[in-house]
Amino acid sequence: MIKNFVEELTWRGMIHTVMPGAEEHLMESMRSAYVGFDPTADSLHIGNLVPIMLLAHYQRCGHKPVALVGGATGMIGDPSGKSAERNLLDEKTLRHNQEAIKKQLSHFLDFESNADNAALLVNNYDWMKNFSFLEFIRDVGKHITVNYMMAKDSVKNRISSDDSEGMSFTEFTYQLVQGYDFLHLYKEKNCSIQMGGSDQWGNITTGTELIRRIGNGKGFAITCPLITKSDGSKFGKSEGGNVWLDPNRTSPYKFYQYWLNSSDEDAEKYIKIFTFLTESEITDLVNQHKEAPHLRALQKRLAEEITTMVHSKEDLQNAVKASEILFGNSTSSDLKSLNEQTFLDVFDGVPQTEISKEDIENGLGIISALAEKGGFLKSNGEARRALKENSISVNKEKVADDYVITSKDLINNKFVLLQRGKKNYFLLHIL
Repeated sequence: MIKNFVEELTWRGMIHTVMPGAEEHLMESMRSAYVGFDPTADSLHIGNLVPIMLLAHYQRCGHKPVALVGGATGMIGDPSGKSAERNLLDEKTLRHNQEAIKKQLSHFLDFESNADNAALLVNNYDWMKNFSFLEFIRDVGKHITVNYMMAKDSVKNRISSDDSEGMSFTEFTYQLVQGYDFLHLYKEKNCSIQMGGSDQWGNITTGTELIRRIGNGKGFAITCPLITKSDGSKFGKSEGGNVWLDPNRTSPYKFYQYWLNSSDEDAEKYIKIFTFLTESEITDLVNQHKEAPHLRALQKRLAEEITTMVHSKEDLQNAVKASEILFGNSTSSDLKSLNEQTFLDVFDGVPQTEISKEDIENGLGIISALAEKGGFLKSNGEARRALKENSISVNKEKVADDYVITSKDLINNKFVLLQRGKKNYFLLHIL
């Protein structure tokens, strides 16, 4: 059954421009649409989640999604919104990146079923690699004028920018190559729609023009707005750079925290874009949040939904548990249940000192650990006073002045967490 895709995207705030006729075209029967992904890394990041969700909603509305990995275009570089050319990649690297990207996309798209609208992954390198330069300018280039190409914002902005060194011919031809992708998929896969961010409108419409002039057909464009954050900072970036979908690049804990720390305004916008919750479910959540904003119901549900989708239910549970370690009544066994990466993420930036394994094996008195050996507190006297006040914890559990740290206290065989009061943490790193 076909559902109204444009209607679904509209209430979610995911529509920027729809080419006239596209909505009617989609309601007639199952259609194929594609979105392109840059394969210059072996992981997508949360900036790619909007086009991923476009494809996911598209499939859920009964249509066939096509994910295009830009192996050929990745060798060129898209000038849209960029100030410099990309690094060029070899074929082996591109293939590796393609497989990694497909694995991530499969969390959102069904590639495996026998349904007519099962998702498809293609790589434009497969049809561009044997295309000679002479063939391309003869068969494709002659159909698009330089005037038409120069009128595109992505070209105009780059050429007129004061801090730009101009644009290479390689990049100038990008829109022709992307346009040819659309024509190729139109002819070979009956793909009549291309989707992407609003900055891709110029490249997409070059494709619809080629379909009209060479394919004697009709292609359509649908774009979504570029996501912005309410405070003006760039969406998808954290202090450490990109927020990746690969858990080895951005741990599930940090991924979860990124969404949990969204502002109220952003969370209300994001929960429509980045989850599959229904309009009524989201309305209820927004009302619930407004009644008790301090409980952060919107942020928690957003972080839960998207962490489960990108990672797993188990990763979400670990991330929630790790979050509660800083703010809740956790125990030593809770700490020891964290893997090393999550533990380090939770206590990122906490001061630490190195202690020899021999000291721990022989038993390290708590006063020495706090002062002379550890350096958490300034003196033995201060350590004794803190212990007398009952404000010192080892691995989240209160200790007295006769406590001895041994190897049984080690977290991941290499850390001991000291704490004074509620918020002052210190790590002993055992080497």
